[in-house]
Amino acid sequence: MKRLLRANPVQAPVAWLAAQYMRFVYATSRWTVIGADRVQPMLEEGRPFIGCFWHGRMLMWPCFWASRRRMLMLSSEHQDGRLIARAIAHFGVETIIGSSSRGGAMALRGMVRWIADGRSVAVTPDGPRGPRMRAAPGIAMAAKLSGAPIVPGSYSTTRAITLSSWDRFLLALPFGRGVFIIGEPVSVARDASTAAVEAARLAIERHLNQLTREADRLCGRRPVEPAAEPHWLAAGRA
Repeated sequence: MKRLLRANPVQAPVAWLAAQYMRFVYATSRWTVIGADRVQPMLEEGRPFIGCFWHGRMLMWPCFWASRRRMLMLSSEHQDGRLIARAIAHFGVETIIGSSSRGGAMALRGMVRWIADGRSVAVTPDGPRGPRMRAAPGIAMAAKLSGAPIVPGSYSTTRAITLSSWDRFLLALPFGRGVFIIGEPVSVARDASTAAVEAARLAIERHLNQLTREADRLCGRRPVEPAAEPHWLAAGRA
């Protein structure tokens, strides 16, 4: 089935169906937005930012942003990433090929270039393959190089299935009560030291996990726990 879904001739209709499903869930659910005031001034003034959410909580964000601002999203070169890119294109979301952890140099240059042109970019800092709910360094470096603030967010809903995938993907179902939570922006100075960039990465990871736990709590769901720290991070702390 996975091989079938990754085949190019199949991806276009599957992506269209996925987009229609997302629209249906969004339209039939009651949504509350918490923290909109944290991003509203940037939206009104046209100031670009870097939106971020965990890979497992990406499903409903294209619906949320479609009515507020055209976004670019970082998407991997993997076939799964191409399927996601095709699905979110139905919401007017363009993609930058790369990932926060693989193909990073090319993706980083693309992000900085688009932000300089006034476009906001969305990133899943634990994508495309994890570890779950652990932020890769690329997002903090993108904030440093571009000067754009990072705006973390998460969502949950009372009607959903938590899949057994590596990211514990939250598959929202129709007719639920959901919540989007937007956190405090995180800025990284252009002259930030290596230690300051790492501190920003940790702040992003901590904020995203707090937002996700709070969203799940508000929807009566058992929280998803982050995966073990990646070896490169554990080694750096040893």
